[in-house]
Amino acid sequence: MEHGIRQGDPLSPFLFIIAAEGLNIALEMAKQSGAFFGIQLPRQGPSISHLQYADDVIFLGSWSIENAKNLIRILICFELSSGLKVNMSKSKIFGIGVPNCELELLACYSNCSIGSFTFIYLGLSVGASMAKVTYWNPIIEKFQARLSKWKASNLSFGGRLTLCKAVLSSLSTFYFSMYKAPVKVIKTLEKIRMRFFRGGDETSKKMAWIYYSMNIIIQNN
Repeated sequence: MEHGIRQGDPLSPFLFIIAAEGLNIALEMAKQSGAFFGIQLPRQGPSISHLQYADDVIFLGSWSIENAKNLIRILICFELSSGLKVNMSKSKIFGIGVPNCELELLACYSNCSIGSFTFIYLGLSVGASMAKVTYWNPIIEKFQARLSKWKASNLSFGGRLTLCKAVLSSLSTFYFSMYKAPVKVIKTLEKIRMRFFRGGDETSKKMAWIYYSMNIIIQNN
């Protein structure tokens, strides 16, 4: 610790979490004192003021100019006390049912840009109607891009089965944990897995000696 920490050091994320805990405490104290109002969840749920993932934070609050200014003041105090500065030029403001004039006023005050729905956050589409097949195209493209790096014909039967279950399945699990996929999307992804499992690709097909579903059942049993 005397010589500092280099970039990429495995200890760095833990130190950042410890330092960022001060921001959590500051926001909680602001909520209790009435200086900042988060979003109250229905059915007597908790009040949420922010969601944090590593060094990426989403602040949630009821819309008012004073509420937003108090949040900026909290961030300035956090910067002075911890040395961690929020990059406002890379931050965006999103408003739901808020007049554009008020968004522009706050964006000018905070030096942020105005965002619009839909947008991608941590690989997920926020504000999109995931019941539409078109919004699932990035997942299908990831499947196809991942398969393009592998040569199914050069892998053994067991190797293809392992990749289908361990790798390809995990690509969609992240999305399925948040959204309910349309039936057409599930069939498309399953078709891609089935084609790879049989050793084929987009240009050629392989003969299936037994059903793909039966292969998986036999392996599971």
